[in-house]
Amino acid sequence: MARMIVIYRTPKDPAAFDAHYFDVHVPLAKRLPGLRKYEVSRRPILTPAGDPEPYLVGTLYFDDLAALRRAFATPEGQACAADRRVLAPEDDDVQMYLFDAAEV
Repeated sequence: MARMIVIYRTPKDPAAFDAHYFDVHVPLAKRLPGLRKYEVSRRPILTPAGDPEPYLVGTLYFDDLAALRRAFATPEGQACAADRRVLAPEDDDVQMYLFDAAEV
């Protein structure tokens, strides 16, 4: 199963971020073709190294990386990618990781 992890830093206006994320972005992302599951983690989000605490982590699940890529090539995927700029206007405001995961 492939995952897309999106890690957001603390926004300038947390209330506006939350309203947009949950009222606009999540419903938009849930229309991605092939999306199997969408999880959100909110504070506390801790790191063993004591790095700055992320504000929110979104985890999207797809069957494989090919399905993830196909999803983001659709109009829904392009709209999601564009909407991410509303939530995190600067590239430093967000980190994204896309990967296949296998049980061992």
